[in-house]
Amino acid sequence: MLQIAAGMIEKEKKELVVAKQAYMAEKCPTPSLSGDQTALMETCKKLHALIDAVDEERYDLEAKVSKADKEIDDLKIKVVDLAGVKKPALKKVRMSADAMLKALLGSKHTVNMDLRANLKQVKKEVKEEPAEAVGDWRKNIEDKADRKKMFEAA
Repeated sequence: MLQIAAGMIEKEKKELVVAKQAYMAEKCPTPSLSGDQTALMETCKKLHALIDAVDEERYDLEAKVSKADKEIDDLKIKVVDLAGVKKPALKKVRMSADAMLKALLGSKHTVNMDLRANLKQVKKEVKEEPAEAVGDWRKNIEDKADRKKMFEAA
């Protein structure tokens, strides 16, 4: 099977060479070298004139293409300006204080900060009334009456 495939490849290569020679003979006939030097000079001048014409045409087309490319870029910029930049919708994210500090300061700076630790501790004060004050309420009223008399007398 490999020998058959190798034979087919060799046959295709030979066919390609023959086809190439036939194409070249058809498109590019062998130049006739008969004639004098003036005829050859004339032919060279004609070829140079054709080459110059093709170069000018190529240059003009390159200028047109570059101009069109600039216009396309300008129009793309205008389209972006007119459309505006759409900002994505922001999502609410719940983060702990430590995570926020890590995000702000970077992962190298790890700060473990207990924000509640800095708050003042407020203890509920329990008023303890002395046992003497709990006594007879009439005695308290009499003391207050005496004090009132003292202010009135003054």
